[in-house]
Amino acid sequence: MTAPRDLAVYIHWPFCLSKCPYCDFNSHVAETVDHSHWRDALLAELSHYAAQLPNRNIVSIFFGGGTPSLMAPATSAALIDAVAGHWSLADHVEITLEANPTSVEAGRFRDFRAAGINRLSIGVQALDDAALGFLGRGHDRTQAIEAVRLAGSIFPRTSFDLIYARPEQTVEAWTKELSEALAMGPEHLSLYQLTIERGTPFYAAHRRGDFQIPAEDLGGALYEVTQELCEKRGLPAYEISNHARPGSECRHNLVYWTGGDYVGIGPGAHGRLSMAEAIFATEQIPGPAGWLDAVAAKGHGTRKFEALDAATRVEEILMMGLRLRDGLTRDAFQLAAAHEFEDVLEPRRLRRLIDANYLEIDARGLRATGDGLIRLNAVLAALLA
Repeated sequence: MTAPRDLAVYIHWPFCLSKCPYCDFNSHVAETVDHSHWRDALLAELSHYAAQLPNRNIVSIFFGGGTPSLMAPATSAALIDAVAGHWSLADHVEITLEANPTSVEAGRFRDFRAAGINRLSIGVQALDDAALGFLGRGHDRTQAIEAVRLAGSIFPRTSFDLIYARPEQTVEAWTKELSEALAMGPEHLSLYQLTIERGTPFYAAHRRGDFQIPAEDLGGALYEVTQELCEKRGLPAYEISNHARPGSECRHNLVYWTGGDYVGIGPGAHGRLSMAEAIFATEQIPGPAGWLDAVAAKGHGTRKFEALDAATRVEEILMMGLRLRDGLTRDAFQLAAAHEFEDVLEPRRLRRLIDANYLEIDARGLRATGDGLIRLNAVLAALLA
């Protein structure tokens, strides 16, 4: 038998206590949730995909949402046990759960650790009460700081998120806030610029002129000070929005960014699966009720299962991999895209971007420069036009 191929597992819990006005994720507010029903449905869909993916080595399990820390800890335990029953687990498998820092959820951290979670990712989003109110968060800065402290005492690995480039935020204010976050001693930080996504309450409010986000030049300055402060404190960026001490990078997200295989379980979850000499894109029904009905009827809620053509796969790998500070190695690109860079990239476009100091290519691989990372969307558009 050949060696097991690595696989990551993403499990989506779609429920939140409230919907944040900036969020365009597949999340829903429900008055009640039948936890045993949802546990059985997630286990059923997991079994459906396990039957199609034999001989896999699990490197990561990620509970995302929504707010998966609202799930019963027994549900996460049952799903982790089921994954271990279907496949082999890597020696240092990463098992992450996303959490919000409300006092109710923080009090359940120990139960999730006992269930097998070994990495907690906390949605702090800001260390300023006015900003937290603007962002629609259900906690204050004191709860956020306490949740980070408590998580660090319980879980072997932790991370937390912050959103910057908020309305009227200055470089000086962000420098102070980020410095406070770094003083808390994190091993991993996800730092995102606020974006206005279509279909969210913020989108309508922004169009009405209720608030403005920083102009491009200020956004660039905020990004640069973010890189400088984190680098100085030993958390360099390994991806555009993610910073970590060496060895503390999120292994699950690295599977996405390097073109690895992952299976998506739960409403709206996506997957990329190597099967029968092809790469298949999967997508589950996004609505919780519709997904539950489909699982009850046929054991899974898949609404898309299609092979990716070579051009789409190459474009996807480049769009994801060039987000990484180290870019894509030649070996990783060959494994994920079944091509060499020179086989699929138009030489004149590539040369123009190299000459403009936006990209670098050598014997090791292809990567964006510092200038290229700041302008990555435009660089990718020019490279893949």
